[in-house]
Amino acid sequence: MKTITIDGPAAAGKTTLSRIISEDLGFVYVDTGAIYRALAFYMKKNNIDFKDEIKVCKNLNSKIRPSGEKIFLNNEDVSNFIRTEEISMGASIISSYQKVRDYLLDIQRNIGKEFDCVFEGRDMGTKVFPMAQIKFYLDADIETRARRRFNQLKDKGENPLYEKVYADLEKRDSQDMKRKHSPLKPASDAFLIDSTLIGVNEVREKMIGIINSKWAKI
Repeated sequence: MKTITIDGPAAAGKTTLSRIISEDLGFVYVDTGAIYRALAFYMKKNNIDFKDEIKVCKNLNSKIRPSGEKIFLNNEDVSNFIRTEEISMGASIISSYQKVRDYLLDIQRNIGKEFDCVFEGRDMGTKVFPMAQIKFYLDADIETRARRRFNQLKDKGENPLYEKVYADLEKRDSQDMKRKHSPLKPASDAFLIDSTLIGVNEVREKMIGIINSKWAKI
């Protein structure tokens, strides 16, 4: 099976580009962040404090199954409930726990054994699929990412404060990059793309060009 990983910080454009690239190639798109969000949603639903590592790790008994654009938790479609800022922050917190990462590792790798996939996440190229044929690290400066997230929330009908969106992203970056287990960082062999000053179409062209060039040599 062929595997492409796209890692990077929140609001760098990973989701949009991962979907586009997977459609271009006819690959399965896997949003691994949604898997962590689903688990965070389970903890919230059961009144388990995200910061209580012992209790979180004692409650790793839920069945999580990604299916295309949807994510199922114990056979319930929770796709519409996991995109809040609270769940995003909760996912960032519980993802720092080694037992959580180990628990979800097999789910991700088993998908990669069955299908040609584009995996979006934060440690796809460094930890989950270190032998992936092609790895990308997509980034943008925090002002650009905060503005994107702010506009996304407004488009969803919410009334966000830019200052809070910025602060939440800054906190999320710190948690993801400084966590002890599988911190967010580019894989040593990842292609680095900064989307601060370029749009989606230009990023897509760069990525497709790299993919075509790379596979022509395999």
